Amino acid sequence: MGTQGTGAEPMAGDPGPPQAQRLAGRAAIVTGAGSREAGPDGPTVGNGRATAILLAREGARVALVDERPDWAEDTRQIIAGEGGEAILLEADVADAESCRRAVERALEAFGPLQILVNSVGIAGPPGNAVEVDPEDWDRAMRVNVTSMVLMAKHVLPSMIEAGGGSIVNISSVAGLLGGHPSLLYPTSKTAIIGLTRSMAAHHGRQGVRVNAIAPGMVYTPMVAARGMTPELRELRRQRSLMQTEGTAWDVAAAAAFLASDAARWITGVVLPVDAGATAGLSRMPSPRADTGPGSPDLLGSPGGGQEEGWV
Repeated sequence: MGTQGTGAEPMAGDPGPPQAQRLAGRAAIVTGAGSREAGPDGPTVGNGRATAILLAREGARVALVDERPDWAEDTRQIIAGEGGEAILLEADVADAESCRRAVERALEAFGPLQILVNSVGIAGPPGNAVEVDPEDWDRAMRVNVTSMVLMAKHVLPSMIEAGGGSIVNISSVAGLLGGHPSLLYPTSKTAIIGLTRSMAAHHGRQGVRVNAIAPGMVYTPMVAARGMTPELRELRRQRSLMQTEGTAWDVAAAAAFLASDAARWITGVVLPVDAGATAGLSRMPSPRADTGPGSPDLLGSPGGGQEEGWV
Protein backbone atom coordinates (compact mmCIF):
# COMPACT_ATOMS: atom_id res chain seq x y z
CA MET A 1 0.00 0.00 0.00
CA GLY A 2 1.34 3.43 -0.89
CA THR A 3 2.26 5.90 1.80
CA GLN A 4 1.11 9.47 2.23
CA GLY A 5 2.65 12.36 0.35
CA THR A 6 2.66 15.93 1.60
CA GLY A 7 -1.11 15.98 1.23
CA ALA A 8 -3.78 13.65 2.58
CA GLU A 9 -3.97 11.32 -0.42
CA PRO A 10 -1.54 8.46 -1.16
CA MET A 11 0.86 9.11 -4.03
CA ALA A 12 -0.43 7.44 -7.20
CA GLY A 13 1.55 4.37 -8.16
CA ASP A 14 3.61 4.43 -4.97
CA PRO A 15 4.96 0.89 -4.40
CA GLY A 16 5.25 1.41 -0.65
CA PRO A 17 8.06 0.32 1.68
CA PRO A 18 10.61 -2.18 0.32
CA GLN A 19 11.07 -5.64 1.85
CA ALA A 20 14.76 -4.97 2.59
CA GLN A 21 16.98 -1.92 3.06
CA ARG A 22 19.66 -2.58 0.45
CA LEU A 23 21.24 0.87 0.83
CA ALA A 24 21.49 1.14 4.60
CA GLY A 25 24.49 3.16 5.73
CA ARG A 26 25.06 4.76 2.34
CA ALA A 27 24.77 8.36 1.24
CA ALA A 28 23.26 9.48 -2.05
CA ILE A 29 22.89 12.69 -3.97
CA VAL A 30 20.00 13.08 -6.42
CA THR A 31 19.72 15.98 -8.83
CA GLY A 32 16.31 17.20 -9.94
CA ALA A 33 14.87 15.87 -6.68
CA GLY A 34 11.82 18.12 -6.79
CA SER A 35 8.71 17.84 -8.94
CA ARG A 36 6.99 20.68 -10.75
CA GLU A 37 3.29 21.43 -10.48
CA ALA A 38 1.25 19.57 -13.06
CA GLY A 39 -2.25 20.85 -12.25
CA PRO A 40 -4.90 19.42 -9.93
CA ASP A 41 -5.35 16.22 -11.97
CA GLY A 42 -1.72 15.68 -12.97
CA PRO A 43 0.96 13.44 -11.43
CA THR A 44 2.80 14.80 -8.40
CA VAL A 45 5.93 12.66 -8.58
CA GLY A 46 8.70 13.00 -11.15
CA ASN A 47 11.71 10.75 -11.69
CA GLY A 48 13.98 12.63 -9.29
CA ARG A 49 11.46 12.78 -6.45
CA ALA A 50 10.48 9.14 -6.78
CA THR A 51 14.13 8.08 -6.90
CA ALA A 52 15.03 10.09 -3.81
CA ILE A 53 12.08 8.62 -1.90
CA LEU A 54 12.92 5.03 -2.86
CA LEU A 55 16.61 5.45 -2.04
CA ALA A 56 15.64 6.77 1.39
CA ARG A 57 13.26 3.86 1.93
CA GLU A 58 16.13 1.53 1.08
CA GLY A 59 18.11 3.10 3.94
CA ALA A 60 20.20 5.75 2.19
CA ARG A 61 20.66 9.28 3.48
CA VAL A 62 19.78 11.52 0.55
CA ALA A 63 20.95 14.97 -0.52
CA LEU A 64 18.20 16.56 -2.60
CA VAL A 65 19.57 18.90 -5.27
CA ASP A 66 17.24 21.21 -7.15
CA GLU A 67 17.21 24.73 -8.55
CA ARG A 68 13.71 25.09 -7.10
CA PRO A 69 14.01 24.55 -3.33
CA ASP A 70 10.24 24.69 -2.88
CA TRP A 71 9.83 21.67 -5.15
CA ALA A 72 12.58 19.72 -3.37
CA GLU A 73 11.27 20.69 0.07
CA ASP A 74 8.11 18.71 -0.65
CA THR A 75 10.33 15.69 -1.37
CA ARG A 76 12.25 16.23 1.87
CA GLN A 77 9.02 16.37 3.85
CA ILE A 78 7.82 13.09 2.35
CA ILE A 79 11.11 11.38 3.25
CA ALA A 80 11.13 12.86 6.75
CA GLY A 81 7.52 11.83 7.26
CA GLU A 82 8.50 8.24 6.52
CA GLY A 83 11.38 8.36 9.00
CA GLY A 84 14.14 8.86 6.45
CA GLU A 85 16.99 11.35 6.40
CA ALA A 86 17.38 13.97 3.69
CA ILE A 87 18.84 17.43 3.28
CA LEU A 88 17.91 20.10 0.76
CA LEU A 89 20.58 21.65 -1.46
CA GLU A 90 19.62 24.50 -3.77
CA ALA A 91 21.84 24.43 -6.87
CA ASP A 92 21.92 25.15 -10.58
CA VAL A 93 23.54 22.00 -11.96
CA ALA A 94 24.41 23.79 -15.20
CA ASP A 95 26.82 25.97 -13.19
CA ALA A 96 30.18 24.50 -12.22
CA GLU A 97 30.60 26.43 -8.98
CA SER A 98 27.05 25.68 -7.89
CA CYS A 99 27.68 21.95 -8.38
CA ARG A 100 30.92 22.15 -6.40
CA ARG A 101 29.19 23.87 -3.48
CA ALA A 102 26.31 21.39 -3.47
CA VAL A 103 28.61 18.38 -3.35
CA GLU A 104 30.74 20.03 -0.68
CA ARG A 105 27.69 20.55 1.53
CA ALA A 106 26.57 16.94 0.98
CA LEU A 107 30.00 15.69 1.98
CA GLU A 108 29.94 17.85 5.11
CA ALA A 109 26.55 16.45 6.07
CA PHE A 110 26.98 12.78 5.18
CA GLY A 111 30.64 12.06 4.54
CA PRO A 112 31.59 10.05 1.42
CA LEU A 113 28.86 9.68 -1.19
CA GLN A 114 28.34 6.18 -2.55
CA ILE A 115 25.47 7.01 -4.92
CA LEU A 116 24.92 9.74 -7.51
CA VAL A 117 21.72 9.88 -9.54
CA ASN A 118 21.77 12.49 -12.31
CA SER A 119 18.07 13.03 -12.92
CA VAL A 120 17.91 16.64 -14.12
CA GLY A 121 16.57 17.06 -17.63
CA ILE A 122 14.57 19.54 -19.66
CA ALA A 123 12.78 19.29 -22.99
CA GLY A 124 14.88 22.08 -24.44
CA PRO A 125 14.17 24.19 -27.50
CA PRO A 126 11.96 22.90 -30.31
CA GLY A 127 12.92 22.61 -33.93
CA ASN A 128 15.16 20.75 -36.32
CA ALA A 129 18.68 21.81 -37.30
CA VAL A 130 17.33 24.66 -39.43
CA GLU A 131 14.89 25.96 -36.84
CA VAL A 132 16.56 25.50 -33.44
CA ASP A 133 17.96 28.54 -31.64
CA PRO A 134 21.73 28.05 -31.08
CA GLU A 135 21.83 29.82 -27.71
CA ASP A 136 18.88 27.82 -26.39
CA TRP A 137 20.61 24.69 -27.72
CA ASP A 138 23.78 25.43 -25.76
CA ARG A 139 21.86 26.11 -22.56
CA ALA A 140 19.80 22.91 -22.82
CA MET A 141 22.84 20.76 -23.59
CA ARG A 142 24.51 22.20 -20.52
CA VAL A 143 21.52 21.29 -18.36
CA ASN A 144 20.96 17.83 -19.82
CA VAL A 145 24.55 16.66 -20.38
CA THR A 146 27.21 18.93 -18.92
CA SER A 147 25.48 18.91 -15.53
CA MET A 148 26.16 15.18 -15.26
CA VAL A 149 29.86 15.74 -15.92
CA LEU A 150 30.00 18.54 -13.35
CA MET A 151 28.29 16.50 -10.64
CA ALA A 152 30.47 13.46 -11.30
CA LYS A 153 33.58 15.62 -11.30
CA HIS A 154 32.99 16.61 -7.69
CA VAL A 155 31.42 13.38 -6.40
CA LEU A 156 33.94 10.91 -7.86
CA PRO A 157 37.01 11.76 -5.74
CA SER A 158 35.31 10.94 -2.43
CA MET A 159 33.46 8.00 -3.98
CA ILE A 160 36.71 6.48 -5.22
CA GLU A 161 38.47 7.17 -1.94
CA ALA A 162 35.67 5.36 -0.09
CA GLY A 163 36.13 2.27 -2.26
CA GLY A 164 33.65 2.84 -5.04
CA GLY A 165 29.99 3.44 -5.66
CA SER A 166 27.28 3.77 -8.27
CA ILE A 167 26.37 6.55 -10.70
CA VAL A 168 23.02 6.40 -12.48
CA ASN A 169 22.32 8.79 -15.37
CA ILE A 170 18.77 9.28 -16.61
CA SER A 171 18.64 9.20 -20.41
CA SER A 172 15.54 8.36 -22.50
CA VAL A 173 14.30 6.01 -25.20
CA ALA A 174 14.51 9.14 -27.36
CA GLY A 175 18.27 8.59 -27.19
CA LEU A 176 17.86 5.11 -28.66
CA LEU A 177 15.26 5.73 -31.36
CA GLY A 178 14.71 8.31 -34.05
CA GLY A 179 11.47 10.14 -34.63
CA HIS A 180 11.40 12.79 -31.91
CA PRO A 181 10.02 16.08 -33.29
CA SER A 182 12.88 18.17 -31.88
CA LEU A 183 16.62 17.80 -32.40
CA LEU A 184 17.90 18.90 -29.01
CA TYR A 185 16.16 16.42 -26.73
CA PRO A 186 17.13 13.15 -28.46
CA THR A 187 20.63 14.45 -29.16
CA SER A 188 21.20 15.22 -25.49
CA LYS A 189 19.80 11.86 -24.41
CA THR A 190 22.04 10.03 -26.87
CA ALA A 191 25.01 11.98 -25.52
CA ILE A 192 24.18 10.72 -22.02
CA ILE A 193 24.52 7.14 -23.25
CA GLY A 194 28.00 7.81 -24.63
CA LEU A 195 28.91 9.66 -21.46
CA THR A 196 27.75 6.72 -19.34
CA ARG A 197 29.76 4.12 -21.24
CA SER A 198 32.88 6.27 -21.25
CA MET A 199 32.67 6.95 -17.52
CA ALA A 200 32.11 3.26 -16.85
CA ALA A 201 35.32 2.48 -18.74
CA HIS A 202 37.27 5.24 -17.00
CA HIS A 203 36.30 4.34 -13.44
CA GLY A 204 35.46 0.63 -13.40
CA ARG A 205 38.81 -0.39 -11.90
CA GLN A 206 38.26 2.15 -9.16
CA GLY A 207 35.10 0.38 -8.04
CA VAL A 208 32.66 2.84 -9.59
CA ARG A 209 29.80 1.49 -11.65
CA VAL A 210 28.13 3.86 -14.12
CA ASN A 211 24.84 2.98 -15.79
CA ALA A 212 22.03 4.76 -17.59
CA ILE A 213 18.27 4.36 -17.51
CA ALA A 214 16.24 5.07 -20.64
CA PRO A 215 12.65 5.73 -19.55
CA GLY A 216 9.90 5.25 -22.08
CA MET A 217 6.46 6.82 -22.11
CA VAL A 218 6.21 7.49 -18.38
CA TYR A 219 3.66 9.98 -17.17
CA THR A 220 5.42 12.58 -15.04
CA PRO A 221 4.75 16.20 -14.07
CA MET A 222 7.13 17.43 -16.80
CA VAL A 223 5.17 15.49 -19.41
CA ALA A 224 1.77 16.51 -18.04
CA ALA A 225 2.72 20.20 -17.91
CA ARG A 226 3.53 20.32 -21.63
CA GLY A 227 -0.01 20.27 -22.95
CA MET A 228 -0.72 16.55 -22.65
CA THR A 229 -4.19 15.63 -23.94
CA PRO A 230 -6.08 12.40 -23.22
CA GLU A 231 -5.73 11.46 -26.89
CA LEU A 232 -1.97 11.95 -26.93
CA ARG A 233 -1.61 10.13 -23.64
CA GLU A 234 -3.46 7.15 -25.12
CA LEU A 235 -1.24 7.16 -28.22
CA ARG A 236 1.84 7.13 -25.99
CA ARG A 237 0.46 4.20 -24.03
CA GLN A 238 -0.08 2.18 -27.20
CA ARG A 239 3.54 2.55 -28.32
CA SER A 240 4.87 -0.19 -26.01
CA LEU A 241 4.56 -3.96 -26.18
CA MET A 242 2.73 -4.06 -22.85
CA GLN A 243 0.53 -1.10 -23.79
CA THR A 244 0.52 0.16 -20.23
CA GLU A 245 1.55 3.57 -18.93
CA GLY A 246 4.63 3.89 -16.76
CA THR A 247 5.22 6.21 -13.82
CA ALA A 248 8.24 7.76 -12.17
CA TRP A 249 8.13 4.93 -9.63
CA ASP A 250 9.11 2.49 -12.38
CA VAL A 251 12.17 4.59 -13.18
CA ALA A 252 13.00 4.97 -9.49
CA ALA A 253 12.85 1.22 -8.90
CA ALA A 254 15.42 0.71 -11.65
CA ALA A 255 17.65 3.41 -10.16
CA ALA A 256 17.47 1.84 -6.69
CA PHE A 257 18.39 -1.54 -8.17
CA LEU A 258 21.38 -0.15 -10.07
CA ALA A 259 22.55 1.68 -6.96
CA SER A 260 22.43 -1.48 -4.85
CA ASP A 261 24.75 -4.46 -4.51
CA ALA A 262 22.19 -6.50 -6.45
CA ALA A 263 23.73 -4.81 -9.52
CA ARG A 264 27.34 -5.23 -8.31
CA TRP A 265 28.44 -6.78 -11.64
CA ILE A 266 26.57 -4.39 -13.90
CA THR A 267 28.22 -1.32 -15.41
CA GLY A 268 28.15 0.54 -18.69
CA VAL A 269 24.62 -0.59 -19.54
CA VAL A 270 21.61 1.34 -20.79
CA LEU A 271 18.51 -0.08 -19.12
CA PRO A 272 15.28 0.71 -20.97
CA VAL A 273 12.34 1.12 -18.59
CA ASP A 274 9.76 1.33 -21.32
CA ALA A 275 7.30 -1.60 -21.28
CA GLY A 276 9.13 -2.97 -24.32
CA ALA A 277 8.85 0.12 -26.53
CA THR A 278 12.43 -0.24 -27.78
CA ALA A 279 12.16 -4.02 -28.17
CA GLY A 280 9.65 -3.98 -31.01
CA LEU A 281 6.26 -2.94 -32.28
CA SER A 282 3.10 -4.24 -30.66
CA ARG A 283 1.34 -4.08 -34.02
CA MET A 284 3.25 -4.95 -37.15
CA PRO A 285 1.76 -5.45 -40.65
CA SER A 286 2.70 -8.78 -42.17
CA PRO A 287 1.77 -10.64 -45.36
CA ARG A 288 -0.37 -13.68 -44.86
CA ALA A 289 1.51 -16.96 -44.54
CA ASP A 290 1.43 -19.39 -47.42
CA THR A 291 0.16 -22.22 -45.25
CA GLY A 292 -2.87 -24.41 -45.01
CA PRO A 293 -6.06 -23.76 -43.05
CA GLY A 294 -5.62 -23.55 -39.33
CA SER A 295 -1.92 -22.69 -39.49
CA PRO A 296 -0.59 -19.53 -37.85
CA ASP A 297 0.30 -16.53 -39.96
CA LEU A 298 3.87 -15.25 -40.25
CA LEU A 299 3.76 -13.50 -36.88
CA GLY A 300 2.13 -16.36 -35.00
CA SER A 301 -1.49 -15.18 -34.92
CA PRO A 302 -4.04 -17.95 -35.44
CA GLY A 303 -6.33 -17.71 -38.41
CA GLY A 304 -4.75 -19.74 -41.22
CA GLY A 305 -4.12 -16.72 -43.42
CA GLN A 306 -7.70 -15.50 -43.13
CA GLU A 307 -6.69 -11.95 -42.17
CA GLU A 308 -3.70 -9.65 -42.17
CA GLY A 309 -1.20 -10.50 -39.42
CA TRP A 310 -1.32 -7.76 -36.76
CA VAL A 311 0.11 -8.41 -33.33
